[in-house]
Amino acid sequence: MFLFLAAYSGCRMSFYELLREKVFKKNRDGTYPLWKASVSGFLAGAMGQFVASPTDLVKVRMQMEGRRRLEGKPPRVKNTAHAFRQILAEAGIPGLWKGWVPNVQRAALVNLGDLATYDTVKHLLLKNTNLRDNYVTHSLASGCSGLVAALMGTPADVVKTRIMNQPTKDGKGLLYKGSIDCLVKTVRKEGFLALYKGLIPIWTRMAPWSMVFWLSYEEVRKLTATSSF
Repeated sequence: MFLFLAAYSGCRMSFYELLREKVFKKNRDGTYPLWKASVSGFLAGAMGQFVASPTDLVKVRMQMEGRRRLEGKPPRVKNTAHAFRQILAEAGIPGLWKGWVPNVQRAALVNLGDLATYDTVKHLLLKNTNLRDNYVTHSLASGCSGLVAALMGTPADVVKTRIMNQPTKDGKGLLYKGSIDCLVKTVRKEGFLALYKGLIPIWTRMAPWSMVFWLSYEEVRKLTATSSF
């Protein structure tokens, strides 16, 4: 889990900073337009998840070991290094990216909401209120980013879960052909709000993570004498 979070968060933030400073670039007054922040967040999330996909796959395999042990089955994975070797032996390097498409789609939407919202809300608060660039502003911005990230990511979670849990035959899904097909069928049969089943649990998980991450990230930047985000 730690390996995945380190790889994923490190990559997504590095990509976002690169896009914000070198590709799309901030305005002369230091602000970053919402459309630029949205595109940057979307791309950074997608690229970060793609790079971190091997560690995500290993994380899932390690988590499955707990269930196997409860069922009295012998362990298949001893540790992280063994999991990597096992995947490489079974499917080679491409096997490390098994199932990356739905994960990348979800990460792109979540980070569009998280990064773009935090960046935009924080600088709007600094520009239009008397709040300073401190933990109060960071907390307010992170609270907004956690909510928007949940709103953006829940449909992707619903689609991903349904695709993963559908019955299969010869390795092919019997209910959905892919993410778009699942999305369309879900809306047609159950209505648009079906895409937001589980929103509250997802938000209660994302909100604390968002606040802890952004407060920590801002403090680390301060301690390393780096400009505020």
